[in-house]
Amino acid sequence: MQRCTLASSPGRWHIPLMLSEFRPTAPLPSAPQAFNMARYVLTHAADLGDKTALSVVTPHGTDETHWTFRQLDRAVRGLAGGLLAQGLAPGDRVLLRLGNTVDFPISFLGAIAAGLVPVPTSSQLTQAEITKMSAMVAPNLIIADDGIALPADTNAPVLDVDGLHGLADYAPAPFHMGDPERPGYIVFTSGTSGTARAVVHAHRAIWARQMMWDGWYGLTRDDRLMHAGAFNWTYTLGTGLMDPWSVGATALIPAAGTSSAQLGELLARESATIFAAAPGVYRQVLRGTLPALPALRHGLSAGEKLPATTRAHWEAATLTPIHEAYGMSECSTFISGAPNHPAPDGTLGYPQPGRHIAVLDAEGHVTPRGTPGIMAVHRSDPGLMLGYLGAETHTKNRFSGDWFLTGDTVSMGPDGAITFEGRSDDIMNAGGFRVSPIEVEAAMALHPGIHEAACAEVAVKDDATIIACFYTPEADPVPQEVLSTHAHAQLAHYKCPRLFIPLNTLPRGANNKLLRATLREHFESGLFTKL
Repeated sequence: MQRCTLASSPGRWHIPLMLSEFRPTAPLPSAPQAFNMARYVLTHAADLGDKTALSVVTPHGTDETHWTFRQLDRAVRGLAGGLLAQGLAPGDRVLLRLGNTVDFPISFLGAIAAGLVPVPTSSQLTQAEITKMSAMVAPNLIIADDGIALPADTNAPVLDVDGLHGLADYAPAPFHMGDPERPGYIVFTSGTSGTARAVVHAHRAIWARQMMWDGWYGLTRDDRLMHAGAFNWTYTLGTGLMDPWSVGATALIPAAGTSSAQLGELLARESATIFAAAPGVYRQVLRGTLPALPALRHGLSAGEKLPATTRAHWEAATLTPIHEAYGMSECSTFISGAPNHPAPDGTLGYPQPGRHIAVLDAEGHVTPRGTPGIMAVHRSDPGLMLGYLGAETHTKNRFSGDWFLTGDTVSMGPDGAITFEGRSDDIMNAGGFRVSPIEVEAAMALHPGIHEAACAEVAVKDDATIIACFYTPEADPVPQEVLSTHAHAQLAHYKCPRLFIPLNTLPRGANNKLLRATLREHFESGLFTKL
């Protein structure tokens, strides 16, 4: 714990002032110099070969898929050999356009095993969206499922699912070992400018996730962790698959098409010990009657703020707590409550053991405890990104000295607990995905009936928010269904506004900047029509 002294007049006491900085008492040791992320994830294939690593479960108990650690290791290394046999070389990029199947994690780990750099993307993206992203990463190969939009005008060859399965039969390749600092994978995140950013992570990012095992999960090799997300969501990929496998635990994934109402029965039947989901899934599960869950120890929540009412209803229904985590694409989760260190009411939790974080003021100085400021992560954090691909200036601008600035305003309590105070920008959250209002506004402005648009995340219930589009029409207001159809033609489903509100003018500040917060405040105070 750091302290400083306040200057005072001669003869007066110097009052100690606690600062909003958390330094690790025992930093995480560095990853081995010769390292491969996929090898690390599958390390238990040697000692737990016949144990079930993954079960894709169905409500009716038929047509299920079960993979042992040995089978998973064989498929991943076989695919690595097959990809290299196609002429790909370590460092080449592989764009993943796959649906909610086990093909997704096997392709992700197979590429990494070969030293390639996979780029997972949402299957919901439109052709226009994925075309822009593809141009940024310039893939050497695209692995694609039927019915998922592909980039236009790409020179990269496309490998379909049948071809993918054929490659997995190749002779297993050895894991490509190398510097843990080399690029391991790329994910996309919405930028405040409205342009999606390609976030490059090193192989060491998986090594850093050890800090979550006790700092959030309470995870052991005896656990059976069920994640309610789709395979092709990075939250599922990390929390639902790679972390359980890294410790030798069993991952349970509901098959595509499983409804939220069926999750309770699956949790009970599969004796799940940990349940992971986004807040919206918890809300949906609670709409039905939950069976007794004697094996369940606790739930995990991330992606967006967990409403207090949802938490209270879940705890009353299951007699188990939910431990929430805060993070971002650039550093995964690093603030959380945990079974051995629950978050105080109203807070996000504590910095995970081994993290180095601080709350900074506008000048980049660490604030006193209890004073709001920008959440920052020290550049030494092994889970922090390498940078934004092809955007060196933007990468530099996200740092203040040795601190990466998250863009979220928080405060640190006397005990180190972090309280979320709000975004310092207008980024919206849609079902766990961060969405730039500028990107949505630009898409809506393409409609001939819209003169100008402004988008904001607004609360429609105590425990539910949506994206709303406020706009000035060129003439008469445009029907809601027409604007919704237009939005879905331009944007992934999760980015599309659910509500369209015509206004005479949009509020602006002295510098002509759109005041999206004012729109949100007016809507939530009842000045605009709600759903």
